[in-house]
Amino acid sequence: MTVIDVFAHVLPPKFLARMAVIHPQIMDQFPYMKNDLLTDIEQHKAALPADHQQIISAVNLNPEDFVEPEQAAELCREANDELAEMVRANRDIFPAGVAMLPMNNVPAALRLIDEQVVGSDALVGVQLFTQALGQPITVAAYEPIFAKLAEIGAPVWLHPVFDTHKTDNELTFSWEYELTQAMNDIVAAKYFRKYPGLKIIVHHAGAMVPYFSQRIKYIQSAENYADFQKFYVDTAILGNPQALALAVDFFGSDHVLFGTDSPFGIPPVGPTAVIEQAVNDMAVSPQVKAGILSGNWQALQQK
Repeated sequence: MTVIDVFAHVLPPKFLARMAVIHPQIMDQFPYMKNDLLTDIEQHKAALPADHQQIISAVNLNPEDFVEPEQAAELCREANDELAEMVRANRDIFPAGVAMLPMNNVPAALRLIDEQVVGSDALVGVQLFTQALGQPITVAAYEPIFAKLAEIGAPVWLHPVFDTHKTDNELTFSWEYELTQAMNDIVAAKYFRKYPGLKIIVHHAGAMVPYFSQRIKYIQSAENYADFQKFYVDTAILGNPQALALAVDFFGSDHVLFGTDSPFGIPPVGPTAVIEQAVNDMAVSPQVKAGILSGNWQALQQK
């Protein structure tokens, strides 16, 4: 069985070079991105275990944070083209990629979805972040993106970023809070009811939601509780089979997909082996494990 990692990262080198022209010290702002496995495909391939594939998305070097709307749109278009070519040139390990969007130019973002995702043989959805330009991802300006993706049946990959209004951000817990809050905002906005075809894959196993699911059940409405269970989640929590079992119990065995956040988390090559072992150590049936490791992704593509 080929294991399919739905949440792995790269940094397309031509895109990085364009961003470095705009901001020569840009990588000093993101030292964790100084990782050759993001930009060197041969090293990336050599670090991947045999019989594994990855759905690749770009790390959160987002053009809208640095340039005006038209230039952001062009940078995203070029980055998506480059990512698609990485997929086509490496089908043995990259069956698909995930597009990026210029969040300071929603009309252009919608055009990119139509032109680069719809009907693509390489890009199968888009990556959104818990905030964009200092605003929650559920502000009204961004809602047309969710509506469009629901209409075409392409998933959202939801990745955390820091809330820039806060002064105590740190990597261990802040991202998990931001993911949880974004999920709550999506449910509160009734997106799953407004857009029945909406599919959202949440990083880090759904963050706090599985552990606090009973608080959702008894504090929020039954409709909200059901909507929380409509999210898909990955397994990127650096191990812990008991925690993964909570995710399966809450979201359902068919809504948990193998994902690692590679190459981050556990140096030098990422946490793939640790997370795969955690899935294999779960007290669930072989059929459930097989679904997590590949089958659930394959089924999601057919929906």
